[in-house]
Amino acid sequence: MAAEADGRLKRLLVPILLPEKCYDQLFVQWDLLHVPCLKILLSKGLGLGIVAGSLLVKLPQVFKILGAKSAEGLSLQSIMLELVALTGTMVYSITNNFPFSSWGEALFLMLQTITICFLVMHYREQTVKGVVFLACYALVLLVLLSPLTPLAVVTLLQASNVPAVVVGRLLQAATNYRSGHTGQLSAITVFLLFGGSLARIFTSVQETGDPLLAGTFVVSSLCNGLIAAQLLFYWNTKPPHEQKKAQ
Repeated sequence: MAAEADGRLKRLLVPILLPEKCYDQLFVQWDLLHVPCLKILLSKGLGLGIVAGSLLVKLPQVFKILGAKSAEGLSLQSIMLELVALTGTMVYSITNNFPFSSWGEALFLMLQTITICFLVMHYREQTVKGVVFLACYALVLLVLLSPLTPLAVVTLLQASNVPAVVVGRLLQAATNYRSGHTGQLSAITVFLLFGGSLARIFTSVQETGDPLLAGTFVVSSLCNGLIAAQLLFYWNTKPPHEQKKAQ
């Protein structure tokens, strides 16, 4: 019975969360303080948790836009730059064969971000422009993932993530500052993105050892922290038209 339970546990953990040698170290030899294997387990667990959580991260933002039938307070340029950064991370990781647990959330966040892009255009009465944008983005993504794109171009795209993230977040921060409120910006989405980017610093170092990828998440954490701080600062401030309704 014990051997059967051990077999089931091994099939569950290897190789998804642990290499076989670490499974033996932790669960056969019971060396529960083996730091290198514990770091792998923590990194894989965090990574998969971030990927799973990313399925829902931007849905509150989508629902908030749909519920209000408005994209007020959202910077389209900021959202597009975020899309560039997510696309760069995803293409760079796939090209370098990094583990899915180290980048998988980029795929799901990309799908949600492009949905938000379209909704912003739609509620600004630019629906046709939004449809054309979706088609063009799909074509560009196919080219980037094809063998036609040199590795140097993919690496350059990933390197451009840092300025894209910085400029994108600063544009949103400037929009918030000028408006004096955060409009339809979702607090849940912003705080989840902030927490996820912080955790990704550790997992990217542990699982890929790639300084370019890790550096991107350091910058992303700082920028997401700025937007989170603005949300807290403007927490009780509503857009002017909502203030009129409340009066």
